[in-house]
Amino acid sequence: MNQNETAILSSFDRYSTFSFKGKMLTFRTCDGLERYTKVLLWDNGYLEVMAKYRHKDKEIEEFIDLDPVLEHLYMDKDSFIGPIKGVTIQYV
Repeated sequence: MNQNETAILSSFDRYSTFSFKGKMLTFRTCDGLERYTKVLLWDNGYLEVMAKYRHKDKEIEEFIDLDPVLEHLYMDKDSFIGPIKGVTIQYV
């Protein structure tokens, strides 16, 4: 899997970001989210990830469905999601 096929998931404050080829989706997440730690599954717009929350000692499994986000933004799912072969987590 090369960089041209990989999207990036991250978070800050109360928001998560999902970016690919210069386009970034930003959406609201839980207040207690500290960070995403691992991508378990990428399935055509559906993510299973591990996440660390302030109020939990252990990481928990989290599910993210990008379909409603893309629909709300009137973005074509197939043209945005289609080329993505994998997702990585990245924090600066």
